Amino acid sequence: MPTPARLGVPFRPTFLALFCALSVSAHAATSENDGKALVLDDVNVNAQAPTPTALPPVYAGGQVARGGQLGVLGNQDVMDVPFTMASYTEQLIQDQQAETVGDVLLNDSSVRQATGYANQAQLFVIRGLPLNGDDISYNGLYGVLPRQIISTDALERVEVFKGPNAFINGVTPTGSGIGGGVNLQPKRADDVPLRRLTTDISSDGRVGEHLDLGQRFGEDNRFGARVNLAQREGDTGIDDENQRSKLFALGLDYRGDALRISGDFAYQKQRINGGRNSVFLGSATQVPDAPSASTNYAPKWGFTEIEDTFGMLRAEYDLNDNWTAYAAAGAKHTREVGRYSSTTLTDNLGNATTTGSFVPHDEDNTSAMAGLNGRFQTGPVSHKLSFGLAGIWTEQRSAYDFDLTKYSNNLYHPVDTPSPVGNFSGGDLNDPGIVGKTFNRSAAVSDTLGFFDDRLLVTAGLRRQQLVVQGYNYAPYGSGSRKSAYDESITTPVYGIVFKPWGHVSLYANHIEGLAQGPTSPTSAGGRVVTNGNEVYAPARSKQIEAGVKVDMGTYGASLGVYRIEQPSDGYSLITGATTAVYVREGQQVNKGVELNIFGEPITGLRLISGLTLMDTELKNTQNGANDGNRAIGVPSFQFNAGVDWDVPGLQGVALTGRMLRTGGQYADAANNLSLPTWNRFDAGARYAFKVEHKDVTVRLGVDNLTNEKYWESALGGYLTQGEPRVAKLSGTLDF
Repeated sequence: MPTPARLGVPFRPTFLALFCALSVSAHAATSENDGKALVLDDVNVNAQAPTPTALPPVYAGGQVARGGQLGVLGNQDVMDVPFTMASYTEQLIQDQQAETVGDVLLNDSSVRQATGYANQAQLFVIRGLPLNGDDISYNGLYGVLPRQIISTDALERVEVFKGPNAFINGVTPTGSGIGGGVNLQPKRADDVPLRRLTTDISSDGRVGEHLDLGQRFGEDNRFGARVNLAQREGDTGIDDENQRSKLFALGLDYRGDALRISGDFAYQKQRINGGRNSVFLGSATQVPDAPSASTNYAPKWGFTEIEDTFGMLRAEYDLNDNWTAYAAAGAKHTREVGRYSSTTLTDNLGNATTTGSFVPHDEDNTSAMAGLNGRFQTGPVSHKLSFGLAGIWTEQRSAYDFDLTKYSNNLYHPVDTPSPVGNFSGGDLNDPGIVGKTFNRSAAVSDTLGFFDDRLLVTAGLRRQQLVVQGYNYAPYGSGSRKSAYDESITTPVYGIVFKPWGHVSLYANHIEGLAQGPTSPTSAGGRVVTNGNEVYAPARSKQIEAGVKVDMGTYGASLGVYRIEQPSDGYSLITGATTAVYVREGQQVNKGVELNIFGEPITGLRLISGLTLMDTELKNTQNGANDGNRAIGVPSFQFNAGVDWDVPGLQGVALTGRMLRTGGQYADAANNLSLPTWNRFDAGARYAFKVEHKDVTVRLGVDNLTNEKYWESALGGYLTQGEPRVAKLSGTLDF
């Protein structure tokens, strides 16, 4: 059977063609100006250098920003750094009626989505590798955001960093994010007062309201407040599935001449009743066709409820014109409870079994960071120096009650299974005890050296990180005894180079690494004693090399990059004897890819967010070489996005939108016997902006999955995630 890579576009020839095309267009743009400075259209750029707090300006059209926050490096223009990133704005969120971070990330061709392990968590796949919602940062700070699902109603920007980022922000709380990271920027009050009310309704009757208020006060508008209140409730496009969400967010800030302070405090509650979960392949020897897009094979009694209270404070102080010190701290309390279901196939015809569980989970996290950014000159060489400290403390409390009874079910003709009774439990369900503690801390230093009037930028840095992870046994009441302790330290470097042959072109390359906690070997397996039990393995180090070219044409931009990521696989093996066994960690996953992106407004009134990602993946050094050369699970051969937003000529305030998502084949098992086919999804929409008694009004209509395509969206983790059905959304926004 041919692999998905062979079924798609050839990897190397396509890369060469794309690279040549982008290089030729950049050179042509320079030639047309006869060596003169490129004249750019009007863009939103401050007359003087922005403060370290200021977000980078946006491209024409307002959908995509020119840069974003890069952890210890601070806010950066994408043309000045040897990395690839994308930053999506509040305007894009509004115009697409994006309710969650997952809705926003659909715009990125490097990103696809899956669901969590038998729950409703949004799981993101960047460059073919997973990013958990727990590992998304908030204004640069880890560990303070809600779990599973994150609302966009209080977000100014959604920033995506491509590639491992252990140096940029430090190791993530759960160790995911090797393929890339996401940072969320909270809303701030603008100089112009804001009074905005939005109401929305979906085709299945889900109704929502969102109130957004912003105001600045005092001399020179130094003090600002932004309040967001939102709620939505009703049925989704999936049969017998109901969602309810609530959000309150308060953003306060002070901007003085040298001192800037901000505080963000929020409460979010999400409840999903009858949520459709992932499907485990079980005994199936082939992947069955996806059922109709709205079919719900999860039982009606299932639910998930997640309640998060979180906040953070951040301060920056300009020591002088060249040096800025900063510090930030935040905390989160999560209360999560759910009656979950698990559906496992028993044959190739869609027959399955379903079982249930009840799992309460609490989390308390505290996170802090501090640093110093500055610039100075040594002769003809400029320097941008960064120092940073970061730490996160997490405590998890859980209990469980599993139902061991398996009920018959079918993907195409779901059976209303009984509610689980529970007969295998651990911990106190009413007061879960501690099952895990994590303490990560790190220190980073970097310098970006500028040569030839900063046309050549060379970045080098190091981050020293300590990972402390403790696990505890479930106990009938309270906390159990500690069962594992992990304490390892490691240093991760970063190297990068940017060369600007012309003012609007940047050639770049980087080497950057990622980290995840290494395993601790078990003490027994299969009735055998593991002779190296409780052996603590070093953190799993992932490495990326990347090179490419970026073009900034003033109103729009484009990028082309090629990358290679090596990471230890999650697999391990046990070499067994008659009475003993030896734990051996082995295996490596290599993802290679080419990314081409274009964004902005190349023609007045026509906005684009489009991209193509080609991926080749390979497993190496697997146990006994059984899967060597195979593709890794859940990595598509290609991902293609084509998004357009067009102002209709002659119809003032009217715009039409369209988007195509196309994703290549992927495998659901390491042996490459189970595969998912290529899938397509089409979205469409329209909006009309007008005035009523001098008040701005915007009406938006959007339809996701226009053709109601039924498809398996992802096989990440070895289980199946089904794509969402067709849903139409209508909203009205009034600025009063």
